[in-house]
Formats: sequence, structure tokens, C-alpha cells
Amino acid sequence: MSLIGKKAPYFKLRSHNNEPVMLSQLKGEPVVLLFFPFAFSGVCTQEMCNIRDNFNVYNNLKAKVLGISVDSHYALKAWAETMGIGFDLLSDFNKDVSAAYNCLMEVFVPGVYDYRVVSKRSAFVINRNGDVIYEEILEDARLEPSYDKIVEILKSLE
Repeated sequence: MSLIGKKAPYFKLRSHNNEPVMLSQLKGEPVVLLFFPFAFSGVCTQEMCNIRDNFNVYNNLKAKVLGISVDSHYALKAWAETMGIGFDLLSDFNKDVSAAYNCLMEVFVPGVYDYRVVSKRSAFVINRNGDVIYEEILEDARLEPSYDKIVEILKSLE
């Protein structure tokens, strides 16, 4: 079920720096949520490094970018430090937020890894009023979200 046009599901998660981050703290600014399966994995590293390398684009659009995975905040901290990621990575270790955003993958790469219940690679844009205005939930973990579309949506909010 699509969340577009609905209030973004509330969350309170721990950042990679073990700080609480609540969606309610971010009202008044656009938010980009990027769910991903695993820290230190190939496509996830490529995705977050793409955001890192183009962070000025999101910053200039006054958007708060948050990465979310089911990894522990300890793993996310090590990954952020290793990759030089300067934006918050949030631990959805209990999988509640991924479930609320309808982006849980039952089996990650069936027949190869068979890891159970991880975040699907997904992108959501939440406007200043807390409404979901864009969602992209990818069934294929090898794909990345449409960065151009995310930026286009953010520009439409200016």
C-alpha cells in the first residue's frame, strides 16, 4: 500500500553515533529517507557514497538525508567512519520502521544469501508538513533509487 499523500509514519531510531533521531524533530524541512539492506555491502556502499559525494545538492535544497538499515548502530558507525559518510545512518534493528514504510524484504538474494527480513532499498521524500510525497521501493536489491527524481521532487518544494 502506497504512503504517498499520507503522514509519514513516526519513528525514533538510534543514529550511528548512538543519538536518538525522531521524525517529529524534522518537521519544517524536507526529509529524504533511504532504506538499504546492509552496511558494507556493494550496492549499499555505492548508494550511500553517491549521496555522500553529492551531499551539497541535498544540502542546498535544505533537505535532511537519513540512511536506514536493520544493521546495529555499531555496524553503521564503523561503516560511516570507513566510508566518510557525514549524514545520519539510523539503525532499524527491530525492523519496525521498515515495516511501517512497507519496505521489508522477506529474503535477501534468495538462493544465494537467504538472509531473512531486511530493508528493501527504498527512497521516500517527506515534505515540510510531514506528508510522504515520493516513494520508490525497489524489489531488486541490485538497483539504486532514482537520485534525479528525488532531486526533482525536492526542487519542487522550493
